[in-house]
Amino acid sequence: MISKAGNALNGHLDHRNPLVFDTRELGRRPGALKRLTRSVDAPGSPVLGIDGVIGVPEGAPLELDLRLESVMEGVLVTGTARASAEGECVRCLEPLTVEVDADFQEMFSYPDADDRGRSSAADPADDAEDDEDRFFLEDGLFDLESVLRDAVVLALPMQPVCKETCAGLCSECGIRLDENPGHHHDAVDIRWAALQGLAETVQDGEKDNMGGAEPGVDEKQEK
Repeated sequence: MISKAGNALNGHLDHRNPLVFDTRELGRRPGALKRLTRSVDAPGSPVLGIDGVIGVPEGAPLELDLRLESVMEGVLVTGTARASAEGECVRCLEPLTVEVDADFQEMFSYPDADDRGRSSAADPADDAEDDEDRFFLEDGLFDLESVLRDAVVLALPMQPVCKETCAGLCSECGIRLDENPGHHHDAVDIRWAALQGLAETVQDGEKDNMGGAEPGVDEKQEK
């Protein structure tokens, strides 16, 4: 079973995972602090971001600044993740890059602290539901990946554009409007389209008739 934070409740976190952090030196002393920075490769599968729209490519550098603070219930983790996300403009479909600064704060609770805080009359179903929305330490370790994913998604634009003034693509031919200023198509009112075609047909018919009758008229005039 995997918790929301990616902690294996029936297994063990891998301390070699760059997104797994050790809090044991805080010693469960409320008020104890630890600051650290770490440069890691962005995880993938799925992409760190909004899949199919914009995200930090798998393996791209991800800079983490963290503050770990021991409190009564566990360890409060506050931090910032910095990376470059890649995607495409929703207006013109050109590739773009966005610098991301994602801030986050999350409590990683001690499992036994959670047990002490529950009353004997508490509904087990309510307790299970609460656990799904919480993050827990495992042997003093925590996995930051789930928190990081949520923070990056919130920091990214839902509708990324290459520039605020991007005019996008022509809806009729798909040409990029920024590169073709003044581009337009003559609009034809569909209510007059049929009449315009009829007028052209009449004009063509008149020309044909004139071509067959006029020679006789010219001969009479010569006499």
